[in-house]
Amino acid sequence: MKLLVCLSKTADTTARIAFDAAGVKFSEEGVQFILNPYDEWYALVRAIELRDALGGQVDVVHVGSSASEMLIRKALAIGADAAFRIDDPEPETRSVAEQIARFAEDRGYDIIFTGKETIDYNSSEMGSMLAALLNLPFVSLCSKLDFADGILRCSTDIEGGTQIVEVRPPAVISAAKGLAEQRIPNMKGIIDAKKKPLEVLPASSISALTEVVRYELPQEKQGVRMIAPDDIHELVNVLKNDLKLI
Repeated sequence: MKLLVCLSKTADTTARIAFDAAGVKFSEEGVQFILNPYDEWYALVRAIELRDALGGQVDVVHVGSSASEMLIRKALAIGADAAFRIDDPEPETRSVAEQIARFAEDRGYDIIFTGKETIDYNSSEMGSMLAALLNLPFVSLCSKLDFADGILRCSTDIEGGTQIVEVRPPAVISAAKGLAEQRIPNMKGIIDAKKKPLEVLPASSISALTEVVRYELPQEKQGVRMIAPDDIHELVNVLKNDLKLI
């Protein structure tokens, strides 16, 4: 099978979030970046498992600047065969989807994996956009994936149960928790990653449809205020005058 895994870069969850003076750009000063966990732990590892079981190749693709190449090499160390970086330093979600769609459209991938979401924006947009642009079937939030007799059998968790979806490749799959188990690169993988190809491709010219007007940090959380359970008047006063909820 020929498999493609889309990788995104996110700030570590312990990073302190700040913006520039104009409030229109995320400040990367002192921030440690990681591979998006849904891309790395679930999408990438399941793709590698399928390749190992069925044969084929796992490619990874990332849209971003050269600052991401160390993270891309990590994906190669985990077990991907080849990597591609589309050189677009500040892409928006739709632009990323279009860049990857143009990259993938004539390469014959059987499955294109994305994580179900990134842990910074949590938008869950990439998989569906990519599938629409490539006119491929899309299975979202896949937590189990098997392949037999030319059919992908996907399990997705829904309220009160599990939904089983069967689809013939090629298809786009967004990976959720449970699809695979996290792998840590070993020393051999790290050494081998240096020998694997990482090709840099020019970005296509794509006009952005959105514009960031301003970022604002949420208000700091206030301390807990204890109210006696029988003091209904105080509770109403707080809800009405302090919190403006009634």
